[in-house]
Formats: sequence, structure tokens, C-alpha cells
Amino acid sequence: IPGEPVQGERVQKALARMGFGSRREIERLIDEGKIRINGQLAKAGDHVQAGDKVNIGNRKAVIKSEINRIRVLLYNKPEGEICTRKDEQGRRTVFDSIGKIQQGRWISVGRLDINSSGLLLFTNYGELANHLMHPSREIEREYAVRVLGEVTDEMLEALLNGVELDDGPARFQAIKPAGGEGANRWYHVVLTAGRNGEVGGCWGSEGLT
Repeated sequence: IPGEPVQGERVQKALARMGFGSRREIERLIDEGKIRINGQLAKAGDHVQAGDKVNIGNRKAVIKSEINRIRVLLYNKPEGEICTRKDEQGRRTVFDSIGKIQQGRWISVGRLDINSSGLLLFTNYGELANHLMHPSREIEREYAVRVLGEVTDEMLEALLNGVELDDGPARFQAIKPAGGEGANRWYHVVLTAGRNGEVGGCWGSEGLT
């Protein structure tokens, strides 16, 4: 009705805070015709309310009311847990360990593979998660890596200058020896992009296992 105030919030804002991407990414999906609201194709500027059903490509969501409190959780992930929300093989996930939250859902800021352990961040605010994970923010992530095989100065220089992976170039910002010898040689490495499998991919590109 003309002149009547619009209820709810913009769909890109709602989906971003729920962890389905940044506002810009959601807007791009709207332009590509990949988002529907209650079965209808979404348009730029559409608003949603709590209870509305939204399809984002093959994913489905029910709009939740805005969160009243932003939460951040630090979790020391052990080896043997995976970072997906559900696992078809029935393996334990990090979400099994941290439990549910009363309002909204936990969103993982990055991930570690099943054989890795270390600190993970979780939040219930999707825009914060997207902000922390976006490569343009260049937030440093430090990993302790055990390397099997000989590591030469030339290899370390190549890893600092950049190597080509299947999903594009990658490089370490810093590499520091952390002791050990033989099959138990350790390094501390720093990344700013933090793509899935990037640490192992970089070492593997140099012929190391």
C-alpha cells in the first residue's frame, strides 16, 4: 500500500547476519535470480520478516528475528572432529561439541581439517563471520606445521614468494622454524587468506608430505 511503512528488514541484511554470505554476495545472488522469498523470485530492495521462507540456490532458510546479543565463542578443536555442521558418515563435528545456542545458530569463522587441532572462533552474527573471513581483511592466521622430508632454503623462499595451487596462487606471510629434526621438524607459518587446505597445499606443492 503506497505510503505505508515497510515492515521487516532487507533480505540481503537478514541473510548476511544469518551467515549466508556478505550483503554484497547476497545482492549478487539476487541479481542472478538465485534467491526466492516464499516461492517468489527476490528483487533488490525486498524485505523479509521472521518466519519467511527463503531459498538461496539449493539452500533453504527460515528468517529469524534479529539477534539481541552478538556472541563470540573460542573453541580449542581436538583432532578427530570435523568442521561441517552435519556429517553423512556420523563422525563427530565441532557443532556437536559446542552445542546449540538459544537464538540463531553458531557460525564457524574458518575451519580446520579432521587431523588438525587448534583454536576456532564461532559467532552467531553472520556479518561478523564474513568480515573476519574475507581475504581483503588480511587477518593473520598462524599454524604449527610438522613437515616430513628435507626442507631447503630454496623451498622456504618459494613458499614465501608464492606457489600455484588448484584454486589459485598462495603464499605464506612468514615461516619460522620451531624445532625438531628428521620426521619431526616443526614450523610456524602465517597466512592471511586461510583458504580450505591452503597450508597442506603449499607444502605439497614443494614436494613435501
